[in-house]
Amino acid sequence: MSSLSLAVRDSSTMLRRNLLHMRRYPSLTLNLLLTPVMLLLLFVYIFGDTMSAGIGGGDGDRSQYLAYLVPGVLMLTIGGTTIGSAVSVSMDMTEGIIARFRTMAIHRGSVLIGHVVGSVLQCVMSVLLVGAVAVAIGFRTTDATVLEWILAVGLLTLVSLALTWIAVGMGLSSPNVEAASNNAMPLMILPLLSSAFVPVDAMPGWFQPVAEYQPFTPAIETLRGLLLGSEIGHNGWLAVAWCVGLAALGYVWSKSLFNRDPK
Repeated sequence: MSSLSLAVRDSSTMLRRNLLHMRRYPSLTLNLLLTPVMLLLLFVYIFGDTMSAGIGGGDGDRSQYLAYLVPGVLMLTIGGTTIGSAVSVSMDMTEGIIARFRTMAIHRGSVLIGHVVGSVLQCVMSVLLVGAVAVAIGFRTTDATVLEWILAVGLLTLVSLALTWIAVGMGLSSPNVEAASNNAMPLMILPLLSSAFVPVDAMPGWFQPVAEYQPFTPAIETLRGLLLGSEIGHNGWLAVAWCVGLAALGYVWSKSLFNRDPK
């Protein structure tokens, strides 16, 4: 069997293993999904009329704010879901299974590939569930073309891949599961500090650089433009650049941590 065939076979096995873990322990995914769903319902039904009045220039129809809010909540969903990846990787590292894998004749990188591909699939499923909730409460994208939908799905997948590699590195570098969960919290906090809930221009001047110069704001603005037909500008290239950079950084970091000699 060639090296490539071995890598594909072992990676598929590790992917099935991670998917079985998700099915057997769904509480972690459900808990992480609860936050974006609750924020979506809270901001739409409690603050929606007021926020729509501000964004819509006096029209208090909450549907305007719902349309603005959904792209940010979808990115928040990805950030929250990848926290589960950090926890899962940390569990493998601290419970001894990785030490057993190291003694077996399997492709070394298949363990990480299984985690990454499984996490990306989990992110996609989470986005679909949160998106279904958004549609159920009135979100519509009637102006989006087929190409824009394909680009939107591609962007969500690329963001999932980039954040998953970062989360894997956080899981590998953490001494225990609790630390992994805490270390990965910025992946959920950063979307809250972006343009997910209010435009950057509406924020205090001293805070605008925090919201603008981070990976989530260009990704959210790009997704918002694809789904709603708003201006994307340079955000599309920035979002792709952030994703490629984070994915490369996370890959190199994770590979270095995984290949180091166990203590």
